[in-house]
This record gives sequence, structure tokens and C-alpha cells, in this order.
Amino acid sequence: MSQANVDLLRQAYDAFARGEIGSALDVMTDDIQFVVAENSVFYRGAPYSGKQEILEKIFAPTGADWDGYRIDFEKLHDAGDIIVMQGRYRGTYKATGRTTDAQVVHIWTVRDGKLAKLEQSVDTAGMRDVVAGTTSAATS
Repeated sequence: MSQANVDLLRQAYDAFARGEIGSALDVMTDDIQFVVAENSVFYRGAPYSGKQEILEKIFAPTGADWDGYRIDFEKLHDAGDIIVMQGRYRGTYKATGRTTDAQVVHIWTVRDGKLAKLEQSVDTAGMRDVVAGTTSAATS
């Protein structure tokens, strides 16, 4: 079962990389939850829930606001119904022209053969600097 979960996650990242957002959403549960990192540009104090909300509030703005945005995963750690991805967010924020190469960790929960929850940890200071066009002490 565990290798199937790893393969499922690879399928989602591969679809996202090809710009096939519908295919990425297809491997998620209808009630998928995204728990974004505190202080990230998408943080709102509560998880994003459901495919439609994630499409409208996360995927669509990312596609509209970034050039060449991608998630490069470096390692996948198999823990049964939990899969941990270590990787990087890369791309250029259109409004500032600044690029990111931010370290990221995704903790995914798999339920009934689908992705059910994402918990994100990311270099929020670095990402905010790219979006705002500033440099923080953390990135200088």
C-alpha cells in the first residue's frame, strides 16, 4: 500500500508540473485540506478545504502571478499513509521580477487511495521577500 501512496503523490506532482491541474486534483479527495505554513502569502489562519477552493485560492493565483513556477521534489519519504516530500519552490514572481528557490516540506496524508491532506512548511521569509520585492535578514 505504501509504494502505491508514493506513486500517487508522484502522479500529482507530475500532473502539476505539466500544468494539468485537473489531473492533479483528480488524485485528491473531495474534502482535501491544505494547511499552509504560518506567515506564508497564502496563510489565513484556517486550512483551505475542497478541490474548488484550492483551485480558486491556491492554484489559480499561483498560475496567474508566477512565471515558470514549479515544485522540484528532491526526496519522498514513505511512512505508510503519510508521505513526506522535501524539495524546492522555484519561479519568478511577475509583479516584482524576483525569483525564488525556497526550501519546502510537504507532509501528505493519504486516505482511501487519494491525497486527503497537505501540511506545508516553507521558507516564508524568502517567499515574502520575492513577492514584496524586499530583502529580510533571513535572506540577506
